[in-house]
Amino acid sequence: MTKITKGTSVREIRELGKKCSKCGNCCTYGAGFLIDEDIPKIAKLLQISEKELKERYLEENEMFNTKAWKPKAVKPGKPFGPCIFYDKKEGCKIHIAKPFQCRIMNCNPYAEQMIQWFYLNYLVNPDDPESVRQWASYLNHKKWVIEGGNLSDLVPDKKRLKKILDYGVLK
Repeated sequence: MTKITKGTSVREIRELGKKCSKCGNCCTYGAGFLIDEDIPKIAKLLQISEKELKERYLEENEMFNTKAWKPKAVKPGKPFGPCIFYDKKEGCKIHIAKPFQCRIMNCNPYAEQMIQWFYLNYLVNPDDPESVRQWASYLNHKKWVIEGGNLSDLVPDKKRLKKILDYGVLK
């Protein structure tokens, strides 16, 4: 089994993410966060502007004190539910331009590692104390973390890390 670390390349992650059974399980509980390159691809596929894509199909969410776009859930006002682009019969209606996190967030043996990899590389900001505190909270509920994802990896200065966690550093 491949060992995934924070430093694993995007190419390797994409390759591992190809191992998907296309069961739709992930898609029925929500959608992944979009990275910058996902938005123009999806807009082009749907033949609409990026602005219209955001207005009709996406919503801005926050995780680890970082804002990012996600496809809306079909059930308005609910944090989880089928992705707006998922159809039980067709599957992912935008599969050709499927968001990066959706491509790697699946039922394969690497799923949990790949989700942590995504969070660490796209959402957790080691220069933002609140992001670090939220990551610390996330880690409190995990039995393990991928290499490169421990708090001491993100903030190697022990004094600064302690200040961050004790709310001695706010910004």
